[in-house]
Order: sequence, then C-alpha cells, then structure tokens
Amino acid sequence: MPALEVRWLSESDVFLGPWYASLDEPQKAQESVLKTLLAGYRKTSYGARYSASEVSSIEDFRKNFPVADYEFFVPYLDAIAEGRHEALLPEPARGWVMTRGTTGPPKLFPITNTHLRQIFICGSRALLNYARRRNRFEIFSKPVLNLSFPSEVGQMKTGDGNTVSYGYSSGTYARLNPGIGSFRLVPSQEEIDALGRGGKRNDWIRRFELVFEKAKDLEVGTLIGVAPLMVSFARYLRRSHGLYPKKVWNINALFCTSVPKIQVKYAPYLKRLYGDADVVEIYSATEGVYAQQLNELPYVSPNYDSYLFEVWTKRGFKMLYELKRGEWGRMVISSCILPRYDIGDLVESFGNNFFRIIGRAKANTILEHMLYRALTCWFD
Repeated sequence: MPALEVRWLSESDVFLGPWYASLDEPQKAQESVLKTLLAGYRKTSYGARYSASEVSSIEDFRKNFPVADYEFFVPYLDAIAEGRHEALLPEPARGWVMTRGTTGPPKLFPITNTHLRQIFICGSRALLNYARRRNRFEIFSKPVLNLSFPSEVGQMKTGDGNTVSYGYSSGTYARLNPGIGSFRLVPSQEEIDALGRGGKRNDWIRRFELVFEKAKDLEVGTLIGVAPLMVSFARYLRRSHGLYPKKVWNINALFCTSVPKIQVKYAPYLKRLYGDADVVEIYSATEGVYAQQLNELPYVSPNYDSYLFEVWTKRGFKMLYELKRGEWGRMVISSCILPRYDIGDLVESFGNNFFRIIGRAKANTILEHMLYRALTCWFD
C-alpha cells in the first residue's frame, strides 16, 4: 500500500471513526451529545434561566428549554458583544462570523474554540470519506480552488473597548482552518480578503479573476464552496476567457454546501460545467457543519456525535434518527453556541440515517414538497 494512502487512512480514522460509530448507534451518540451540551449550558445565564441543572433527559430538555430563533437570542448575543460571554456561551468568544443574508438581513454569530474545532472536524469528513471511499487520497496533495467570501467585512466594538473584525463564515473558517494536511487553498484567504469586502458584481469579477490567474496553471483537484457560486464562477470563465472549467482543470470532486437540492438541482449542471467530477453534498451553515454525503446515494448523513438534532413533525417533536422513511419536518439543532435553535430548514428521511434537506421552512416550500410527494406517490 502506498505511503500516502497509509498515512491518510490513519488520519481519516481519527475524523471519521466517531461519525461512523454515531451512525451505527445514533441514540447512544445523541444521548452523549446532550450530556456534553448540558454541562456547557449549566455554566451560562441562559442555562440557569431554563433550569439546565434539572435536566437529565431529552424529555426534560424539551420541557425546560424553548425552541428559539435568531431574534430570540439577540439580547444574549448583545451581552456577549459587551464582554459577558457567560450569558449564552460556556467559554469566551474567539470572534464573530456573519451569514450571507440569503433569507433576510445578515446575522452575526459568535464563534468559540469548541465551535471551530467542530467545524474543522465535521467539515473535513466529506473530503476524507470521499477520498477513502473512492481511493483518491491524492486529492490532498493537489490545490483546492477557493471561492470563499471575504473574512473581513465589518467591525464591532467589544465590551473591553476593543474593535474586532468580522466577516462571512466561509472566508473566516477558510482563514482559520486553511486546509487538511498538505493541500492548500488557491488563492489563499488572505489574497481574497486583500481585494476588499464588497459584494457587488464587480467585486466578484475581481475575485473570480484572481482565482483563475492563481490556479490556471495548477493541477487543481477539488473545489469546495457554495453551489450557486460554483455556477457563477464557471459562467464568468466562459464569458471572460471563452473556457469552461472542464477545459482548464481535471477536477476530481466538487464539495457543495449551503443550499438545498444540490444533487437534484445543481449536480447535473455542475457536471456539464466542470466535467466528470463527483458532486459531494455537505449540509452546513454559518452555525455549524451538520451532515455530509456518506456514499453514492444522493443524501446526507448527520454528525450525530457533535450536534443534537430534533425535528418538529405534524405528530410533534422527534429525534432526527427516529424519523421513518418519508417523514419530514422542521429542524431544531442544539450546539455548543445555540440551544434548541430553529434553523429554519425542512428535512425528509429516506431511512437508514439518510436525509435530504428540502429547503427553507416557508409556505411555498411546503406546498411544493407536498405536491411532489403526491405526484410521486409518497404517503405516510
């Protein structure tokens, strides 16, 4: 066995082993996560308000802690910004990140060392699992196209009188965790940030041109990013250079995030633009990396060992792993920074811990999904 393969098989066990084990025994994994989360919540004012010290089961947790959206947490986030991290967090905030604002004004979230560690571990799983499954460990020695958003967009005052910068989560996470092992992002996040914080068309043209100039002569192996942005980049190359990405690079895999229906809506089009690359789905958001594709099936499998997953269904709350094939509902996720957070996404089970993110929990999404189920004979 080649030395590179031996090394990455060993490395992948550390990241993938707990995930695989949690998929085998999701109830055990979720009970362990709840215990860990409660230990953190008990250190916070938020936890004291909802009697975290009296909670020992998921039933207690649901009884004591409310389901909360972003607006509900704003006063606690303001307290963190003022220097009182214990209002909501069991450890100090290391910085702040913002959402892209695709469903409204951008939201700001604090990040902690624990949160960043989970982002790195869970965010690495899609790549490591893909390399292991397809025996393509060489991707870790090839450059990765970086289409991240800027990591420095604005500044905010903190309670100690200092000023800290914040930016989009994709760029911030890319800057803080620039790669696994020897692979590198091209261009670097620092080079992207140097172009400025703008989000208009001309700003993205400059970023896309930077990506092309830095990577056009390199043997790029993968691309990681938001699926619509991958499409925009390919269209830019065609308009500005008369080339589709598949004529420039022989890309092995596209790791796509941040939007629903990646496999059914984006994958066919991305393959036409980027060639015969594998499309691997990751269910992630600013708040966490929640699930990723396990095998060739077009679904994602949760990180049961890192986050607590509940679903509000028409029959009430269930744990995500309890959903039967065809059941669906609204996701509620607890993490080291947000207890029982209504993330606003709808999820459907396909059995055996395979799920598909349907879309945002809006009336038109629900109507569309119900019509789809009726037309395809999906009934409970």
